[in-house]
Amino acid sequence: MDISRQSRVSDIATAAPATIRIFQGHGIDFCCGGKRPLAEACAERGLDVDLVVTELKGVASVAGDGRTWQEAPLAELVAHIQRRFHEPLRAELPRLGAMMAKVVSRHGDHLPQTLHPLQAVLTELTEDLLQHMAKEDGVLFPAIAALDAGGAGAGPGIGQPIAVMEAEHDEAARRLSRMRELTADYTPPEWACPTFRGLYYGLAELEREMHVHVHLENNVLFPRAASFAHEAAG
Repeated sequence: MDISRQSRVSDIATAAPATIRIFQGHGIDFCCGGKRPLAEACAERGLDVDLVVTELKGVASVAGDGRTWQEAPLAELVAHIQRRFHEPLRAELPRLGAMMAKVVSRHGDHLPQTLHPLQAVLTELTEDLLQHMAKEDGVLFPAIAALDAGGAGAGPGIGQPIAVMEAEHDEAARRLSRMRELTADYTPPEWACPTFRGLYYGLAELEREMHVHVHLENNVLFPRAASFAHEAAG
């Protein structure tokens, strides 16, 4: 695609997945908050939009910059999301929770205004994400996958469950943002032990992976599924 100041951030990330690392490097939201012009997103972050455009064009022009998933069968895209994000997330959330509990038990008295709220937010996020993925894997994703085969499982009402999933993505994004705020961009204190540092690193990686995960659903899978369902209903 032709990347310009007025290109939507989510459209750029969808057409050229290699640009995602540029957005992440600059702290630009390309998933839940990505449906806005690049110039607006750069202004919010105090970035020179022309320099960012140059960076984006540089990585987008590289051959083999990643699969866009815009043309893949919906069932294949669903399987990719489950394998690449859902399965690892179900293992990673309990691991982070255990590390969080250990850090709070040892250092909670030293940083009560940081660690106790952080643990509460992580617990809420974990519970919500596990329920969210169960709904996607059990109901919405099978219905979407059936669309490829001309199935009527999703029907014209697929828009409502998609809207619910997107709203839950927004809530997850707010919790991730709150964790970043509490930890001062995941910066551990100088005296932090290896477990403490590992926790902050893991939480930062969780946020990074969640942004890519949500982008693939909000900006690729869901729009394509809604379009399929509309055509089937018409």
